[in-house]
Amino acid sequence: MESSSETTATIIRTSSLSPHSLSPSSSSSPPPPPSHQAVVVSPCAACKILRRRCAEKCVLAPYFPPTDPLKFTTAHRVFGASNIIKLLQELPEDQRADAVSSMVYEANARLRDPVYGCAGAISHLHKQVNELQGQLAKAQAELINMQSQQTNLVAFICMEMAQSPPVLPQQSSFDNLVISNPSFIDETNPGSLWDPLWT
Repeated sequence: MESSSETTATIIRTSSLSPHSLSPSSSSSPPPPPSHQAVVVSPCAACKILRRRCAEKCVLAPYFPPTDPLKFTTAHRVFGASNIIKLLQELPEDQRADAVSSMVYEANARLRDPVYGCAGAISHLHKQVNELQGQLAKAQAELINMQSQQTNLVAFICMEMAQSPPVLPQQSSFDNLVISNPSFIDETNPGSLWDPLWT
């Protein structure tokens, strides 16, 4: 595989040749598309900010693309480039992307809150969790209380229905007659009920 300097030299040599200087055999073939003639790979955001040459196996290049320089600037301001490189070299490759995301998050938190940083955000989240757990416990206690009240009410209604005697239709009509006409029955003189029959 060619190094980047050899590739650049080949591109310069190819671009410096004029169409007339090509041999007849090469002039018969169509020229390759312009996108394949000059492939320019810009350095990663880390090497660009640090103003150094971006090596082919730069450990920072996969995680700090040139399109997002703020990502490296934030992490570099808090952790420093040497610490970031050292940390990434100690980790396996499948964990490096998560580590970079964590470093950028922690750096942003430290810049927002220089005193507490991530600990402040974690403390705030713990406080919210405790408040929500208290609200949940209160709601559960109210629910249990309402369920017990409903159970007691149903038991009371069942007990009242069991204690009251069943009302027969004939008895209810007789009771209504007695209530509507109290002079119909004279308890002191039971024979007064039959007096009109004998006269």
